[in-house]
Amino acid sequence: MFKELAKSIREYKKVSIATPILEGLEVAMECIIPFIIANLVNEIKAGCTLGVIVRYGGLLVVMAALSLLFGALAGSTCATASCGLAKNLRKDLFYSIQSYSFENIDKFLASSLVTRMTTDVTNVQNAYMMLIRTAIRAPLMLVFAFVMAFLMGGRMAWIFLLVLPLLAVGLGLVIYKTMPLFKKVFKKYDRLNGSIQENVKAMRVVKAFVREDYEQNKFDAAAEEVCADFTRAERILALNGPMMQFCIYTVMVFVLSFGSYTIITSRGLDLDVGQFSALLTYSFMMLNSLMMLSMVFVMILMADESGKRIVEVLTETSTLTNPEHPLYDVADGSVSFEHVSFKYSPQAERMALEDIDLHIRPGETIGIIGGTGSSKSSLIQLIPRLYDVTEGVVRVGGADVRDYDLKTLRNQVAVVLQKNVLFSGTIRENLRWGNPDATDEELVQACRLACADEFISQLPAGYDTYIEQGGANVSGGQKQRLCIARALLKKPKILILDDSTSAVDTKTDARIRKAMREYIPETTKIIIAQRTASVEDADRIVVMDGGRLHAIGTHTELLANNAIYREIYTSQNKAGDSIGA
Repeated sequence: MFKELAKSIREYKKVSIATPILEGLEVAMECIIPFIIANLVNEIKAGCTLGVIVRYGGLLVVMAALSLLFGALAGSTCATASCGLAKNLRKDLFYSIQSYSFENIDKFLASSLVTRMTTDVTNVQNAYMMLIRTAIRAPLMLVFAFVMAFLMGGRMAWIFLLVLPLLAVGLGLVIYKTMPLFKKVFKKYDRLNGSIQENVKAMRVVKAFVREDYEQNKFDAAAEEVCADFTRAERILALNGPMMQFCIYTVMVFVLSFGSYTIITSRGLDLDVGQFSALLTYSFMMLNSLMMLSMVFVMILMADESGKRIVEVLTETSTLTNPEHPLYDVADGSVSFEHVSFKYSPQAERMALEDIDLHIRPGETIGIIGGTGSSKSSLIQLIPRLYDVTEGVVRVGGADVRDYDLKTLRNQVAVVLQKNVLFSGTIRENLRWGNPDATDEELVQACRLACADEFISQLPAGYDTYIEQGGANVSGGQKQRLCIARALLKKPKILILDDSTSAVDTKTDARIRKAMREYIPETTKIIIAQRTASVEDADRIVVMDGGRLHAIGTHTELLANNAIYREIYTSQNKAGDSIGA
């Protein structure tokens, strides 16, 4: 885990190394100051001159100034390193997610990925900040203070070592008890974020069904679970501080009692006042060091589970990768399914698609129709290689899709999915997803072909109208037409419309199909639809049922010979009597 997280340090290695060095220098200055003060006390006790006092005072000022300088520089480099690590981690996580196939994405909930990129990264950032500064400062301070205490107090300093086994046992018990709790609480964090995300996304539905109270109760239950687990973990961690304070103050009582007794009985021969004051100062330094170590320990304990969750995303490898020598040219828009079978998971009991044998010529318009759950969308997702086939071969332009460079293949296959997605930004920016270099004239032409220009021109800001996240401020039909225009701008060899005109009226649907025939005649067009009207003028229509090809033919042929197609057409057109006649 540490090795994987360390890869994200990159350009912040220098400041990460500089921080502990500067911190070490700061600690050295702080530990020498009590030693100088002890000597000054002894000099004053011996009746030194003012010049000696001034010399010692000047030295102390310089040491304090250097300690301040080193501390300030360490704080600056530490902040730069920890924030830089967090930035790189979020970038690496985002890039990893971008490289995932749909199969990889299915392993992680969207809310879980958001939690990992926010809360988990923040935990790791805080732990890293403590590791390169506080976790260096505290042990160094502890060691330096003990050495100096041993030099100043002799045998009395050994008392500090006696409490270490007790502290080690206490910390071990805390780790044993809290680790399982933190593992559980982050999973519940995911569910909590999932509840928030789902509620905000479906706010219109929640209000339409007056389910605010139900959603509030669901959120309250999730929040209570997170609070309860965190409270249990924090209660155990809270024992850390009192345990350390008890040990160190017990030592302090011993030092004060035994030190005072030694000074009085030996009349300053075994231990003088200067040494005793320095010993007390070093005792407080050790106390502070142990308290800081306690905080570091708590932070690392919390960050450990966060780090594992981050690494889980970073080390997840895409199930779809480029071949060793990929093809960078798609010859044409031909598509062939050669005895293709497919299932979404190796553990799935049944195939989503079974023995599909279909050959589509370049420039041909293919309609795909079938009942809900007949795997129409599963079929077309194999063309741009969003998933890999389980059995058989899918060919585009005569070559196996697995032989292509992924970007090359997907640049030639434009897909308007069933769930239309627009991104926050202007209409113009959304359209240029299809072609970043498209001119304004090309944008307008694509929108006219998709029948989108008619509503864009009525908007006050036209093509500069801002689209809210997810296209919340446009209707379903307007969203579909913008997505079609975006796909047309790619001028692909294959255009797939997955039920992407379901929210527009039949007249507009017909106009869009006519425009596509005239504007991109050489592009292979695959249209998945629920309405027979959307596919009846296609060159061929594929009827699917239960993940299999049930029939292939023209509208007229299927109406005469296929019961499924005839039933769909009859139910939609209420023309059963005339068909029977």
